[in-house]
Amino acid sequence: MVMKREDGAVQPGIRWGKFTTRIPGIHVNFSLPEIIQGGLLTTATGGVVAALTMKFFQVPFEVAWAVVLIQLFWLWVVPTVICGEPYAPGWLTPALPLVMAFLGTFEAGVPAIHAMMAVTICVSAIFLFFAVTGLSRRFFQWVPVELRAAIIFGGSIAAFNAEFSRLATMPITLPIVWAVVFLLMFSLWFTKAKQTNKALNLLGSMALLVGFLVAAVVGPLSGELSFDIQMGWHIPQITAYIKAVSPFFVGWPEMSVYLKAFPLALMIYIFIFGDLVLGSTLLEQAGEVRKDEKIEVDNTKSHIILFIRNMGHLLMAGPFIPLHGPIWTGVHVFLTERYKSGRKNMDSIFSGTFNWYWPAFILIFLVPVVTFMKPLLAVALSITLILTGFACAYVAISMVKTPAAQGYAFFVGMVIAKFGPAWGMGVGIGLYILLLAQKIPGVFKKPQTEEI
Repeated sequence: MVMKREDGAVQPGIRWGKFTTRIPGIHVNFSLPEIIQGGLLTTATGGVVAALTMKFFQVPFEVAWAVVLIQLFWLWVVPTVICGEPYAPGWLTPALPLVMAFLGTFEAGVPAIHAMMAVTICVSAIFLFFAVTGLSRRFFQWVPVELRAAIIFGGSIAAFNAEFSRLATMPITLPIVWAVVFLLMFSLWFTKAKQTNKALNLLGSMALLVGFLVAAVVGPLSGELSFDIQMGWHIPQITAYIKAVSPFFVGWPEMSVYLKAFPLALMIYIFIFGDLVLGSTLLEQAGEVRKDEKIEVDNTKSHIILFIRNMGHLLMAGPFIPLHGPIWTGVHVFLTERYKSGRKNMDSIFSGTFNWYWPAFILIFLVPVVTFMKPLLAVALSITLILTGFACAYVAISMVKTPAAQGYAFFVGMVIAKFGPAWGMGVGIGLYILLLAQKIPGVFKKPQTEEI
């Protein structure tokens, strides 16, 4: 029987230092709505990692599928079960287009693996530094909002470039899938309609899954996809995967690769901090509605957990291309909204974050699921990137108000997408001083008034 939480208290668990371990069925109950939706969506989106691994690390599908199981451990077990993080954990999706563009400058295979190792280590070092010093908020204040907008624009442009070039392979399936997902997630008239219609609201909450199902119908009809559904159990080839990508088998990157990766790591941290701010804000708003549970949010703890997740994944099974981030934005928004609807619908915020992920541990072993997902991996990656590009675009636009700032953000974003993070940071800082800086020490002096 699940331990009952006292009104206004923290959800029960095993406390150890800053962290709290909670065991499903003992400290957290099971919730059927999250189990059904979360299991399917987590498995489907997890296939994106396999697609990325196949593309950049030159690993065959049968081996690449193992990363879906490995990432579930570091994605969900470590932050949610072991450490007690209240966020719905995810990848650092907004930075994924920039990471892919960076990896594209290296030869696929071991060079790209080394490049991703360098990115992971640099980002993890930044996590650890800010966790120890507590300077994360001050760093974010140092970075001008216009430069932050430019970096986000860069991610948007890189995502759109990647997906528009992919259209040649699936000119019918991809546009239809994009249109369906955009409709369900961003359409103004659909948003109004689903507020009064439960069926449309349910459809909108499962936009990614609907997109995959549409691709599964349109793809075969257009001749762009074909399925070979088989039965049985699939055992992920974890040993083969580790031998293909682990630094203990393929070696460590040279110092020159770290130097190339560090500017990108700084950009990535800006995305991460933004996710942390968004995640904690949503929980604070939910806490104002749900007085029956105290949700503990600790920025330092979150930095430590992110360091553990990314470095732990690297040391166990090589680099993880999407990188582990604080929140799965869409899911975190969805779960906090359900949480606000009352304790009868969701007893604890952890009822959502626990039940959304664990069914995927079962589904990834089923051959029918694996063989169904295999042709759809490219579509899954495309949906992820096109949504990321769309979201990054409107976020970046909303951050800058003046014509000079808007032009600056778009121009620097183009530089980042076209020439890489090092050039982007250099041009971004230089152009900011030329165009937007309000005060440059030693250049602008306060005019002196004449004495009468």
